[in-house]
Amino acid sequence: MHGWAPDVIGAIGTPKTSPGEYLDVFFAPSSSSRQAGKEALQRMYARTEDRDTATTWATREAQYDAVCAWVVPDHSLLQRLSAIDLPVLVVNGDSDPMILPHYSYLLAGLIPHARVKIYPDAAHGFLFQHHAEFAADVAAFLAGPAALSRPS
Repeated sequence: MHGWAPDVIGAIGTPKTSPGEYLDVFFAPSSSSRQAGKEALQRMYARTEDRDTATTWATREAQYDAVCAWVVPDHSLLQRLSAIDLPVLVVNGDSDPMILPHYSYLLAGLIPHARVKIYPDAAHGFLFQHHAEFAADVAAFLAGPAALSRPS
């Protein structure tokens, strides 16, 4: 992974991203996932007070640069992941164009106590689409390794 795919850059690689472009990247192309995306957008904008400050274009550019720098293959750095001696939950959507699901499995394979959960019919916005299930999975994970169901 050396940056994001051209279709992702085309959708969110500009200072102004439309709701449609957001849906294209964060939700799978199915009608159920798109509907979940529209509902997530409604929830996000329902709160009008005490909202977080909007992310700036400079922040998004810095994040992209960090992703590009982080994903340059460096086996010595990747080997350091095996030293993580705590449980780790790696989650993703099965249709994520930003971080392909197989990278989640690769990451989890390098961490001794990692569990993987891949949410169906979902992309990068899986946690907004499957918000109740995701919250329950995180709560179960934090409660202890036996509480989370076996990896998907």
